[in-house]
Amino acid sequence: MPPARRVSLPLAPSAKAAKAAKAAKSAPTAKRELHPSSAQPAQPAQPAPHTEYLVDAEIYRRVILEEIPKARRLLWIGTSDLKDLYVPRGRTAVPFLAVLSELLDRGVSIRLIHAKEPGPNFRRDFDRYANLARGLERMLCPRVHFKLVVVDERFAYSGSANLTGAGLGAKSDGRRNFESGLVSTEPSLVRRIMRQFDEVWMGKHCRACGRTEYCTDRVE
Repeated sequence: MPPARRVSLPLAPSAKAAKAAKAAKSAPTAKRELHPSSAQPAQPAQPAPHTEYLVDAEIYRRVILEEIPKARRLLWIGTSDLKDLYVPRGRTAVPFLAVLSELLDRGVSIRLIHAKEPGPNFRRDFDRYANLARGLERMLCPRVHFKLVVVDERFAYSGSANLTGAGLGAKSDGRRNFESGLVSTEPSLVRRIMRQFDEVWMGKHCRACGRTEYCTDRVE
């Protein structure tokens, strides 16, 4: 059986000590100021970096509808094919290019690499938003087959889906392509995806490229 816990009993205060304690209790106390750091509201915990595998319409919902509109500083998009696609806006739908136009108005830097010239519907929609011609940085590279999206250096997508209605777009389940890809907020993976995009953008491979006759944007 364990020994009983021994507790020291408090001593009764002397008459002099009791009088001093009573006087201190009745005296006005100085106002206590809250330390500035204590006055700040608690910051919400940041989600841990993670990577997810997405398929089909999951890619459209996560990348096109959720992440791209939240861009604050930069948006990089790499695609092989480039066609018109639409996003819901109230009871109707607007071209995805309207989203890019709004991001440019908010000061977001946008770069787009694609492998071939876009279709006529994309061109028509492009002309509806004057700031795209002024602010959207665009590069054509016939060797690009990657499909990727980077948002603010914090989020990245890499997978099979092109920037088309059947790929990253809103086509119905019975008409869209079967696609898959990874989305990640893991810093090392995001940097790796950005590095590939940036090397093409900066022309790292242009000097040794064997398809320069098909390229109008090569870096000398």
